[in-house]
Amino acid sequence: MSDRSAMSDRSHLRLVVLGVLIVSLVATLSARLFYLQLVVGDEYAAQAASNTTREVVTPAVRGLILDQRGRPLVANRTSLVVSVDSAVLAREDDDGDAVLGRLAEALGVARSTIEQKLMPCGSEGAPPLPVCWDGSPYQPVPVAKDVDTETALTIMERRADFPGVTAQLEAVREYPGPFDANLAHVLGYVGPVTQEKIDAQGGSTDPARLRARDLVGRNGLEAQYDGELRGIPGITTLAVDQVGRVTGTVAESEAVAGNFVVTTVDAHLQSVVEAAIADSVERAREAGEIADTGAAVVIDVSNGAVLAMASYPTYDPQLWVGGISTRDYERLLADRALSSTVTQGTYAPGSTFKAVTTVAAAREGYDLNGTYPCPADYQVGSQLFRNFESSGFGPITLARALEVSCNTVFYRIADEIWLKGGGLFAPVGAPDPIAETAASFRLGEQTGIDLPNEAAGLVSGRDEKLLVWEQRRETWCADAKEGFSDLRKENLTLALYYTALAKENCLDGFRWRNGDAINASIGQGDTSITPLQLAMTYAAIANGGTVYQPQVAKAVLSSRGEVVQEFSAVVRSTVAAPEGTFDFLRTALATVTTEGTGRVPFEGFPLDQIPIASKTGSAQVFSDNSTTAWFASFAPADDPKYAVVMMVTRGGTGSVTVGPAVRTIYDAIFGVVDGVVIPEQSVFIGGAPSQTLPMVRPDGTPVVPDGPLAQRPTSVSSTIRGPSP
Repeated sequence: MSDRSAMSDRSHLRLVVLGVLIVSLVATLSARLFYLQLVVGDEYAAQAASNTTREVVTPAVRGLILDQRGRPLVANRTSLVVSVDSAVLAREDDDGDAVLGRLAEALGVARSTIEQKLMPCGSEGAPPLPVCWDGSPYQPVPVAKDVDTETALTIMERRADFPGVTAQLEAVREYPGPFDANLAHVLGYVGPVTQEKIDAQGGSTDPARLRARDLVGRNGLEAQYDGELRGIPGITTLAVDQVGRVTGTVAESEAVAGNFVVTTVDAHLQSVVEAAIADSVERAREAGEIADTGAAVVIDVSNGAVLAMASYPTYDPQLWVGGISTRDYERLLADRALSSTVTQGTYAPGSTFKAVTTVAAAREGYDLNGTYPCPADYQVGSQLFRNFESSGFGPITLARALEVSCNTVFYRIADEIWLKGGGLFAPVGAPDPIAETAASFRLGEQTGIDLPNEAAGLVSGRDEKLLVWEQRRETWCADAKEGFSDLRKENLTLALYYTALAKENCLDGFRWRNGDAINASIGQGDTSITPLQLAMTYAAIANGGTVYQPQVAKAVLSSRGEVVQEFSAVVRSTVAAPEGTFDFLRTALATVTTEGTGRVPFEGFPLDQIPIASKTGSAQVFSDNSTTAWFASFAPADDPKYAVVMMVTRGGTGSVTVGPAVRTIYDAIFGVVDGVVIPEQSVFIGGAPSQTLPMVRPDGTPVVPDGPLAQRPTSVSSTIRGPSP
């Protein structure tokens, strides 16, 4: 009886355990079913749908970039492009080694050229951007552009010899260059989208989202307005079965061409400015100067519009189409041609800064019509600060000081302002009128121009010096201790000078000395600004104190001509100054051109009809004993419309090197021929920048009123032409 009871108990226990297992299993299955159907059901449904559909993407035609009159600055054409799928090559027994050899032979290029373009950026041995590949690892890599038809057909017909290699027509950028205008630094270029940009979109389903084979703007306007220019690709969603056969079309949308960006730039004026800066560099070199870089910019003083902008040296933007070669890229690096001198180069402005100091003096109560001593030098302690070329002019007016660029007048004003602010032992936060006036012109900060990678520059002052000392104290102390041993072997005098300077900076480099204030007053010392910043400063002086944000884009139009967006003038600040200050400057700077340092380059110019306000500058660069040649100006002085600023590094004097080129620009703007004003000869149609937007026909063809492209209409469709012979 006890045995039966024991067996019954065991059976009952097994049934209980089995029941618990069954209940647990049912509960687990129910919970899993609940999770799959209700919690992540949508996600799995989407994944299931993606397993049964495939997208076929038709790229959108990228929008055009036009000048203010509708002349195409950037357009499109078709090119036969050969691409290589690295994933397919990796599946070959020899990792595609033989395929690359045959492809290099077919294309007539070095095998290394193809290999470098295939190397992912950052991988061991990879060349730098933009030669290496920084696009998606899952997309074919373009390795050759503008391939002739016979070669492309050969590659496609011999697929067994070229697995993973494709040849197809693609829309690529071209640069029509109206009037031979280059504009490389303004326009920028396009390149493959990076994986980082794709990943940054997350799980976006926006039709305009970036995809693996997209090209995006990499610099200039192409980058700044990439979202407008890129358009929306056409998407055809195909249904496929388990083996990948297409069973039907689920959805279909047409590609939407990118918008057009209309710029404020006038292509005709741009070509004149580019030639003028190149002439300035050549003129300096003929005079024995090094003259390695230069910049020129023309601004509409009434709204901040950039009418022309040129950087020297420059390059052919066509080099980037289809991927730049290693040789070309290294050459551009060696020539320092890739960065814009106008917006990214920072330089001491020299005597052109005296206009800012004049405003500061007026704000401090100095009599603009008073008389000031102009000796050949000005002594502070044991240090002697000289005029340029050590010239003295005796007692002169402030206007005359600007005319002849008398440094010592501004030295004295700066020294007196420095003493008034507390001198050497001024407390933190003590007034610094010259730096504060420069800040009101928004110098030492980015102008906000609609171009990427702009430099901010620096304005020397009390606060700036304290900040720099805190950042660099350790380095200065280390240099003082080490003593520049390497430099001592080459130049003992310079090494000793640098060592003494490092010791001084290490101990009390935070102190704003009167020597610092004196140098700052004439645009020397640590002050370093971009040519664009100086142009906006002179534009503000011309218009009465309004500092505008420079703007390159005028409007965005659809490919059918509808206005998508117009850009209005943006006021950044208004410079406060006593009444009459800007009138005084406009008059005084006009006499610089008639009587002062700007006179020689404008001899024979009809200044009685078109007065030119100007200020020359020859900023000293002590590290290599050279000068940066500047010429800042605006015109007409009595009714300002345009500001023109040009500079050449290591270029000698502003009047001799740059002045004649600025004269050439004004000749073109106002239609001056052999000293006679002929308005019909102005580069501007009608004698002034366009106040209206260019017309674009419904088929996407911009209406070009004049110039070499007048008989060659350019549109979204017609611009996509075959490669040039």
